Amino acid sequence: MSKIHSTAIVEKGAVLGENVTIEAYAFVSANSTIGGGSEIRQGAQVLGSSIIGGHVRVYPYAIIGGDPQDISFKVGETSRVIIGDDTTVREFVTINGGSQKGDFTTRIGKNCFIMNFCHIAHDCTLHDNVILANSATLAGHVEVGKDTVIGGLTPVHQFVKIGEGCMIGGASALSQDIPPFCLAEGNRACLRGLNLVGLRRRENKEDIDALSIAYKKLFKSVQPIKQSAEEILRSSDNAKVRLMCEFVLNTKRGIPYERVSNEKM
Repeated sequence: MSKIHSTAIVEKGAVLGENVTIEAYAFVSANSTIGGGSEIRQGAQVLGSSIIGGHVRVYPYAIIGGDPQDISFKVGETSRVIIGDDTTVREFVTINGGSQKGDFTTRIGKNCFIMNFCHIAHDCTLHDNVILANSATLAGHVEVGKDTVIGGLTPVHQFVKIGEGCMIGGASALSQDIPPFCLAEGNRACLRGLNLVGLRRRENKEDIDALSIAYKKLFKSVQPIKQSAEEILRSSDNAKVRLMCEFVLNTKRGIPYERVSNEKM
């Protein structure tokens, strides 16, 4: 049985699963769905047509599903946020609904951890197990791959794509795409190598060794990276290496890395 505080507002039409907790002064809109076992803590708001999975914790004064901060968005248009099971949204986080430039949906995967004061703008997609540290901010249409960590106070430019298994250092400023399994930091953020800490937690030595060789060929050579990626794809059957090379070939915003000159060779 759900527990709804007497001062909370749950509009007629909202769908609540079993054992949902809605604390004091929280607000849940009429078109929202809250999965079983989830908690909407004091003063938090779930707006629009948002769908919250099971066992999600939304901490005080977080706002989920607010209108997109997009001047082309018309008030009254359908907009929503979808959040997967077991995700945590900490205090004062804002997650805006999607816009007509996407499919009106912002998506957060399962088991994500969004820390205090983070902002996730319209039409973003965060895959499973993503961590955003305090005050990380994502502009519109950003995509973040699974198992990626973004450090605190780091802004990410609109339409940037971050691959799976990445680490973005705190207080960086990211304006270009980051391939899977890489570490980037700085203002502006630049590749610093593989995310070896994350790789050693999740991947086997064979894959790490193959990625290390591929990284050197891609980013430590005078040869253009897309040419290197094509060559590696023709010779490697390692799934992780192929994922990295395909990302490089498909980048829209470019990869931020330090070019190697002939003089350094």
